[in-house]
Amino acid sequence: MDALIYSIIATTIVSLLSFVGVIALALKEKTLNKMILILVAFAAGALLGGAFFHLLPEALDISLNINIFVSLLVGFCMFFVLEKLLYWRHCHDEKCEVHVFTYLSLIGGGIHNFIDGLVIVAAFVVNTTVGIATTLAVISHELPQELGDFGTLVYGGFTKKRALMYNFLSAILAVAGAIVGYFMTSQIPDFALYLLPFAAGGFIYIASSDLIPELHKETNKKKSLISFVFFVVGLAVMYATKILLS
Repeated sequence: MDALIYSIIATTIVSLLSFVGVIALALKEKTLNKMILILVAFAAGALLGGAFFHLLPEALDISLNINIFVSLLVGFCMFFVLEKLLYWRHCHDEKCEVHVFTYLSLIGGGIHNFIDGLVIVAAFVVNTTVGIATTLAVISHELPQELGDFGTLVYGGFTKKRALMYNFLSAILAVAGAIVGYFMTSQIPDFALYLLPFAAGGFIYIASSDLIPELHKETNKKKSLISFVFFVVGLAVMYATKILLS
């Protein structure tokens, strides 16, 4: 039961990040762009650190079954499909229906958040340290993502107030995912065991396919160096979490 309580607290905190869009209203565009670059770099490091320092080692400590790596690749592929089918952010036709695209983004975000809830509760079921580390990795990714989601909804025609509300409704599905996931762990043997490498595959996909390519777009050497430093900081934070909380 402690795992469920911790997971609900963690996913509630993650859900509240949906209101980070308010920050975008107060910052100048130039300042916001600089902040997002740093957040993306940190998130890439934190996600990879979460996958390689926490999720995979914990799964391998429990079992050396080859299915651990099968689950890793399934997670990688699932996030690839999820992004392609439900999380399409860019309009490639000048006459596209922006509102349809906006609601599609909300649906994709909701599914993604539900999966985050499943992942967080599975981590807490294994132990509190892995749960905290996984929550930190999810939070690091959610910060730049929520800023982007808010901008997407406003661009799609929502008022700023409505965008914040709908973004929160999508984000709160993480709590639902945690509750469903907790009961699934008690009903399905090894559910948590295989969800850990599944989550690791998703983290690796997001970091390598979405975040790091964004860092490569920066051509300024100074900014590129700063982003690399924060990438390493993200790795270091997850490694420190592993050492200090173990």
